[in-house]
Amino acid sequence: MADPRGFLEVARQEAAKRPVAERVKDWNEVYSQQPASERAEDVSVQARRCMDCGIPFCHSGTAGCPLGNLIPEWNDLVRRGRWDAASDRLHATNNFPEFTGRVCPAPCESACVLSISESETGGSVTIKRIEQTIADLAWDSGSVVPQAPTINTGKRVAVVGSGPAGLAAAQQLTRAGHDVTVYERDDRLGGLLRYGIPQFKLEKSVLDQRLMQMRAEGTHFVTDCEVGVDFTVEQLQQTYDAVILAVGALRARDNTEVEGRELDGIHLAMEHLVPSNKECEGDGPTSITAKDKHVVIIGGGDTGADCLGTAHRQGAASVTQLDYNQPLPDMRDESTSPWPAWPLVLRTSPAHAEGGVVRHQVAVQRFLGDGNGHVRAMVLAEVEVQRDEDGRRIITPIGEEIELPCDLALFAIGFEGVEHGQLLDDYGLTLTRRGSLSCGTDWQTSAPGVFVCGDAHRGASLVVWAIAEGRSAAHGVDAFLTGRSDLPSPVHPTALPLAVV
Repeated sequence: MADPRGFLEVARQEAAKRPVAERVKDWNEVYSQQPASERAEDVSVQARRCMDCGIPFCHSGTAGCPLGNLIPEWNDLVRRGRWDAASDRLHATNNFPEFTGRVCPAPCESACVLSISESETGGSVTIKRIEQTIADLAWDSGSVVPQAPTINTGKRVAVVGSGPAGLAAAQQLTRAGHDVTVYERDDRLGGLLRYGIPQFKLEKSVLDQRLMQMRAEGTHFVTDCEVGVDFTVEQLQQTYDAVILAVGALRARDNTEVEGRELDGIHLAMEHLVPSNKECEGDGPTSITAKDKHVVIIGGGDTGADCLGTAHRQGAASVTQLDYNQPLPDMRDESTSPWPAWPLVLRTSPAHAEGGVVRHQVAVQRFLGDGNGHVRAMVLAEVEVQRDEDGRRIITPIGEEIELPCDLALFAIGFEGVEHGQLLDDYGLTLTRRGSLSCGTDWQTSAPGVFVCGDAHRGASLVVWAIAEGRSAAHGVDAFLTGRSDLPSPVHPTALPLAVV
């Protein structure tokens, strides 16, 4: 063990956040800026808490990190102040630690041995904070440099989609010597990293610096191009030796059966977040603003929290977030989610500390209009959630109805899978019952030479799983093109997080 008394002598300490009154006035990241030397010293102390476990569940592919990040190794390097070596070890398994260090919910921390009894240990190692610090200090010191390929295979690969899965696959294949082009239908690269995740969670300069590295390594990018329409499948087949579909799972779930859903002022979450992010990019005022409005967000997940923080910064008059589930406990219940499974506990984001109200066990019954076609209120009811014998949710109103002022309603109730389009039709690909694309053990779909990874294969999931699948699909493509591959493949297409069912 690197420091056998570390977790006993050092208390868990998260990174400091900027005061709420300050951060809601801008779009900068919520965490306080700290001098590099002071930050390194604080995080080195936090790394002492790592016990270098004999069986480190933190980087288990099912309980902890699907990338297989060698967390105890870089924790020990950080403890000893060997930051460049820690960066090398971290980048060996994760293409984009500056992304996961900011937006990943950190299953590694839930699987940390110190999470077994948090009341006695003080909680898990601050793995996410350490990871982000390693990555940020590496960029600041200039030690993150382009890794140009040393060979040229003569093979060409197209990657459709520039989210974390597509970018990870592209970087791996470029470094393996293939000629890789990434196609993105939006005007800028990054997928949901660019337009789905707000600036206050992930400043886009962090994304841009990685894209600069990838360009320097030789990866090509084409924006404003919808593959299947602007660039046909026939052209793909004539130009490329393999194709990776990393198109995400952007088909948003809606509830069109609610009375009044057609009123103006009722939108899907992404219809709010995307133009808000475009405004931050300098594209002019958003088309949907929360300024001076009573905002109601339907859905209690991460997307709902992103809408919450965005509404605060736009100057909403009030914000209410609805969740039909019961509030979860603050601590892990071993009977329902025993360690090291992902714990069913109450999770809040920094946006929840900025204001607003969260109402549990309620659901929308209908929307009310103002007589001019715009929503003015919604009617709620307390509900009870049960499951039928097939596991499907049954939501039953049980209480009195409540009228809530509402000028802007946002549905943030998840995603149903891959969007339908010409690309899938031309390849003859059909979606599974879950709305995703299936593949074989080599990540290849039923269309020869066409591979899939990320949310398009898994369904809406975590950034860390997208990167893991992108790296694994790159291994499959490399082997397909050359007969074998030395690229890492951290996850199998059928891999699932450890959970109690």
